[in-house]
Amino acid sequence: MTLSLSLNSSAWLLLGVLAVVNTLAFVLMWTDKYRSGQAGVSRMPEGVLFFMAVVGGALGVYISMLVFRHKTRKWYFLLGIPLLIAQQVVIVYSLLVD
Repeated sequence: MTLSLSLNSSAWLLLGVLAVVNTLAFVLMWTDKYRSGQAGVSRMPEGVLFFMAVVGGALGVYISMLVFRHKTRKWYFLLGIPLLIAQQVVIVYSLLVD
């Protein structure tokens, strides 16, 4: 069984938006990790990081969790982000498959 996946312009737009959102989520996590080592510097609220994951940046947040070892002690990140990735994969797959 082969999967025929022909991408139209709206599919490319969706993938492009997801790439931008995931890159932004990765950068925000990196920024928060960098600021966590500095005294007296304002940090990124966890709600913002989770929001980025919910709106399509879960993969970027998860990769940055692994790369920077950031938010890995928070159970809601360890459980929630992989669940969001699974949900987003199913949604994107259902949108792209004819």
